[in-house]
Parts: sequence; structure tokens; C-alpha cells
Amino acid sequence: MKFLDQARVYIRSGGGGNGCLSFRREKYIEFGGPDGGDGGRGGDVVAECVDNLNTLIDFRFQQHYRATRGGGGMGANRSGPHGEDAVLKVPPGTQIFAEDNKTLIADLTEPGQRTVLVRGGNGGFGNAHFKSSTNRAPRRANPGEPGIETEVWLRLKLIADAGLIGLPNAGKSTFLAAVSAAKPKIAGYPFTTLHPNLGVVRAGDTDFVLADIPGLIEGAHEGAGIGDRFLGHIERCRVILHLVDGTHEDPAGAYSTIRGELAAYGEGLTEKPEIVALTKCDALTGDVEEERARALEKASGAKVLRISAVSGAGVADTLHRIAGYIAKAKDAGAREEHIAWQP
Repeated sequence: MKFLDQARVYIRSGGGGNGCLSFRREKYIEFGGPDGGDGGRGGDVVAECVDNLNTLIDFRFQQHYRATRGGGGMGANRSGPHGEDAVLKVPPGTQIFAEDNKTLIADLTEPGQRTVLVRGGNGGFGNAHFKSSTNRAPRRANPGEPGIETEVWLRLKLIADAGLIGLPNAGKSTFLAAVSAAKPKIAGYPFTTLHPNLGVVRAGDTDFVLADIPGLIEGAHEGAGIGDRFLGHIERCRVILHLVDGTHEDPAGAYSTIRGELAAYGEGLTEKPEIVALTKCDALTGDVEEERARALEKASGAKVLRISAVSGAGVADTLHRIAGYIAKAKDAGAREEHIAWQP
């Protein structure tokens, strides 16, 4: 399945049905009176968050969604049927923006959430609605309201517990493949990963979702390389695992480059808990590994883990650290929710 995290969709709600102009005509009934029914309401366009989806690829093949029109009113005081809704099924983590691609309409994060994007038009009144003591035979019926036509932007931000960041060829995809059943593309050239990958990781008794995004380079916030558009997929992560290539001549500089891009992107990414790890340690001698780890610790101001996804060294400790941060974040969120709902 191909990955698509942004789509433009044209939507139109259903128009309301017209009211009916009718009079009762039966044998032996001289003055039957008006009996025109009202038109039915047009269908809405609804966005629904569903499980088992992690891409917007369906909207590449269908960009137009139209709800059906309400039925017209009928004689014998029969109202027209309501139009059927058009439902856009989106994965968890989908944000819906207005036509300007800036105004947020909805943020659907949990399966089952629904939001009405545009409402259908009201049905018109039949002539029975206008009957009064002074107007016993109205010859008037209203047309239905037209539907609303617009376009919306869908933007997917994957919901993962932890995210992988780093320069191209820092070993992110190799790490994801080593700790989960995900099968990202792995090769010895930059920008092997062209779209985010997800993997479910088990650390002890804890399961969490790990997201791997394409590598960043200096100037990504200005569009260099693939750019920073995929950073949105780690905005919802509880912890970031920053992988730095141990074979890089300047690991401290590589770390500073990524941190600079995170700061330029904003959205609070620099404030998230971060675990820094020196990768590909199996390809380093003891002295070189020690020297580059010390330089990285000085640049990051934190303890640096030393790992090798190929040999497995340090991987288990890294996963347990990630699981610990996730558990703390969940506990803090649960306490905040309890306080917020406290009577």
C-alpha cells in the first residue's frame, strides 16, 4: 500500500427536496383542501475516523464526494425522503482544513469520531404548511434549499508513541526493521526512506508504536532535500529517539543540524523528551567510539546510548528507555484528565 498524507477533496451536500402543491381530490368530498407534503432534507457530508487505516491513499482515486438530494414532497401530506449522507472514512490522526488549507475544521484522533463538514439543504414546505384560517386553499409551495459545495484538505499526522529522527543514513530504517515486523526499504544511499513507516515494538510487557520518517538535512525547513513536511508525523509522539551516525566525522555537528531544523519547524518538537543514541557502533573501534560519544554528549547535554541495530548491542536498553518515557507520559496525561474532570 502506498503512503499518502495529504489530499484535497471536493465535497457537496445534497439539496433539499421541493415542497408539493397538491389538493385532496376524492369522490363525494367537495372541499378536500391542500395536502401537499414537505420536501426531504438533503444529505450531509460527514468525515468519520475509522480503525485499520494509516494512509489517505483512497482519496487519490476518489476526490469528489456528493450527498444525495432530498426527495420532493407528495400529495396526501406525504413528506419526501431525506437524502443519504456522503461519508469520508479517514484514519486516526487526520486533520481537516478548510479551502484555504489553514483553517482547522476538525482533528479526528479516535476511531468512531465523526464531524459534519457541510450540511444538506432544508426541504421546502408544501402548500399544506401554509393553510390558515384566512387562506384555506393556498397555492404556494417552497423549493428546497441548495446544497453547499466546497473543498477541504485532509492532512494525516500519524499517531505513534515514539518517533525516529536523524540525518539520512543514520540507521533509522535499520533500527525499525530490527525491533519490529516492519519492512522499510534499507540501502546504502541517502533518502532511501521516502515516506513514514510504522512498526509495533515490544519491550518487556509494553507494546508501543514507533514511527520512522525520512531523514532531514540542513535547510530542510526551507525545502532542502525532502523538506520537513514529514515532521508533522512526530508531533503527537511522546518521546523522540534521535539517532546519530557513529561513522559520521562530526556526530556533534550532525546532532546540532537536526536540532536546528526542529527549532525552525516549531510545534513544540524541541520540548519533547529526547533520547540520543550513537548508531553503527559495530563499525567503530573502541577509541573512536569513545571519542565520538563524548563529543555527542557534550553537544546534547545528555547521556548518549551506544547501539548497533545489526549486532543488537544496546537495542534492548534503548527500547526499555523509550517504554519508560511513554509510561510516564501516559500517567501524566491520566492525572491531568482526572483533575480536569474532577467535580
